[in-house]
Amino acid sequence: MRIGELSRLTGASVRSLRYYEEQGLLRPLRRPSGYREYRPEDAATVRGIRLLLGAGLGTATIGELLPCMTGDGEALAPACSAMLSDLHRERVRLSEAAEELLAARDRLDAIIEAGSRLDPVDPAECDVIAAPAR
Repeated sequence: MRIGELSRLTGASVRSLRYYEEQGLLRPLRRPSGYREYRPEDAATVRGIRLLLGAGLGTATIGELLPCMTGDGEALAPACSAMLSDLHRERVRLSEAAEELLAARDRLDAIIEAGSRLDPVDPAECDVIAAPAR
């Protein structure tokens, strides 16, 4: 099948499919004309890539893990227990990133709260404060 058909079948944009190929995640056959030719199993690969991207994994990690996953792309599972340490490492990374985002949100909430004690905002007043000194 051609790239447009794979795009329609999987919901991935043509641009994404080309990116997956650039990253070595997808390996279509090439016709003599240069057109990409995708096999039916490539649709499951694309669904697996999108599932792992949605789980917060980067393409480099996906490239390492996807060949060791089993499933149809709708659901994936590690093919061996040795992969579990990699998946746990990624979970820790995501948890740390989530904690950093929550801390940033808390700092922003504190700034907003400090501002809520001000008198009603006069836009002209803010312009004077933000204007550069001359």
